[in-house]
Amino acid sequence: MSATIEEKVENLRDQLRYHSHRYYVLDDPDIPDAEYDRLYIELLAYEKSHPELVVIDSPTQRVGSKPLTAFDQIQHQKPMLSLDNVFNGEELQAFNQRVKTRLKTSDEIEYVAEPKLDGLAISIRYVEGVLIYAATRGDGSTGEDVTQNIRTMQSVPLRLLGSDYPEILEVRGEVFMSKAGFSSLNEKAKKDGAKEFANPRNAAAGSLRQLDPNITAQRPLSLYCYAVGVVEGGKLATTQYEILQQLKTFGLPICKEVTSVLGAEGCLAYYEELSKKRDDLSYDIDGIVYKVNEIALQDRLGFVSRAPRWAIAHKFPAQEEISKILEVDFQVGRTGAITPVARLSPVFVGGVTVSNATLHNMDEIRRKDIRVGDQVIVRRAGDVIPEIVRVVPNSRKSELPEINMLSNCPVCDSVVEQVDGEAVARCTGGLFCRAQRAEAIKHYASRKAIDIDGLGDKLVEQLVDENLINTSADLYGLSVEVLSSLDRMGKKSAENLVEALENSKSPVLAKFVYALGIREVGETTALNLANEYKTLAAIKNASFDQLIEVQDIGPIVARHIVNFFQQEHNLEVIEQLISAGIKVQVVKDLARDEHSMSEFFGKTLVITGSLPTMSRDEAKEKLLAVGAKVTGSVSTKTDYLLAGDKAGSKLTKAEKLGVRIIDESTMVAWLSNKEI
Repeated sequence: MSATIEEKVENLRDQLRYHSHRYYVLDDPDIPDAEYDRLYIELLAYEKSHPELVVIDSPTQRVGSKPLTAFDQIQHQKPMLSLDNVFNGEELQAFNQRVKTRLKTSDEIEYVAEPKLDGLAISIRYVEGVLIYAATRGDGSTGEDVTQNIRTMQSVPLRLLGSDYPEILEVRGEVFMSKAGFSSLNEKAKKDGAKEFANPRNAAAGSLRQLDPNITAQRPLSLYCYAVGVVEGGKLATTQYEILQQLKTFGLPICKEVTSVLGAEGCLAYYEELSKKRDDLSYDIDGIVYKVNEIALQDRLGFVSRAPRWAIAHKFPAQEEISKILEVDFQVGRTGAITPVARLSPVFVGGVTVSNATLHNMDEIRRKDIRVGDQVIVRRAGDVIPEIVRVVPNSRKSELPEINMLSNCPVCDSVVEQVDGEAVARCTGGLFCRAQRAEAIKHYASRKAIDIDGLGDKLVEQLVDENLINTSADLYGLSVEVLSSLDRMGKKSAENLVEALENSKSPVLAKFVYALGIREVGETTALNLANEYKTLAAIKNASFDQLIEVQDIGPIVARHIVNFFQQEHNLEVIEQLISAGIKVQVVKDLARDEHSMSEFFGKTLVITGSLPTMSRDEAKEKLLAVGAKVTGSVSTKTDYLLAGDKAGSKLTKAEKLGVRIIDESTMVAWLSNKEI
């Protein structure tokens, strides 16, 4: 065999190792994925043609081993020790003082501070730069042989980079799963109907301990190295921090959050800094680890029992604890969404005492099979609302009744509605329900609804918070005196708002129906209802079967409309609006003969670009008023494209489909010539 082929093969391996290191360890690739794939395929072809050239550390040899029947045991030549813990600043100060006392020094000690990863500890042995075996921590003395599985991880080099590494190098690290990887894995499991993992740590441990390496290869596992074990036939640096930097040059992944700090104060400052960043990290951590930086000082300090005297773990408050569900209440959100909430036996978790946790919706309750009386795992991460992760396995000693959704709103007693296929149940008392009143009033007063000038969202919230209004009808009882007494509300502004309220008392039917805030009844649907039924009374009395015959109204929207007008509370608010002086304009019959009908009646239009004299919303309003339908995208069903300046892709598509294109002047002319 010619030396040329051997050289080409080794050169390809070197290139692939280099690029794998940049991609998986440094997160800084300098070639596209396609180029990496090309190099890999080329190497694969050479090895297939010359199987005698295949070596254990080739990049092509990561996956392909047969499933194991069981894990072998590996004796750690140098024990993998555990760490003692501290839980507050005082305990950390005491640890620091013990170190200084043992070293007989008053000087501040330099420490290496690093995140305490929430994964599975691992030891990987390299001989002459080649990965020989990997073992879990196990009991500290003996671990499980997971070599084949470790070899599937792209972030773990099968051969070290460079040439100045020791002849035997044992590295210690943590195998973990990123938050994104965990989420993706569980999403797939959910889709496949498989069991989901409880947390990233369990997912990492379960993935690494698969008997089939091919399964492990499909899991998004990562590794960060944090120490060395046995080192023979070479020397490493004299400090912990410098050793980690050396490992990085060998191609081993190191956590970028690792740094050196001075004394207990430096440790505490790092703890506070990382506590703030914790939720933004791409991986889970459960604390900080501090290690005396000087290796010589570590040797002098030695060990106690199964833990080193020169290192300590500063644990964060637990993010998961066990509690008991005492009862389940239902809360109503601002949009009517009804959320089940578990009332718990108080438990300290995530740094605070938790007595309530969200259950999200009934689908989640059924999926997790949660019941009142269950022992459950409660999780609180950062500022996230506490949630129930799962029921404690085998804790339910007797049959407990299932939790059921309420049939009526706990705030206003309106009917609770849940559409098939939707996870969220909602209160139908939109106009009346106290929990929804601010959002309902904001919608009523919005520009596309009743359009009450000067009544902004913040003012609505202020009026609701001070119990000056409970429903949209109460707006019309506001006086200049009451309004001008509010913060940042002068007399002139109050007078203008009262005038605007008075001017809003004659809405057209379509706008009034839209203003009621019926679920999924937008501007177009409200206009279709107005054009079909002409009066509010007719809409109110329309049956489900009648409603589904109206243009663009299907079964779901029809059910929302019927449910809304069946609620006495909603009818009361409508009566209050009418009593306050609201006079809804009746729609005049649209003559449907060819000569008196608007050109736009029943036609579908799309508006694009900047119009010369009016906004697109103003044009839309004019078109809707004459029975047109205005949509957002051009299709074969589009009758006209109203195009202004810089029309763009919609104009191009309309031209391709043969849609008739008009400008603003044409629209105005047609509207004025055939006014209804």
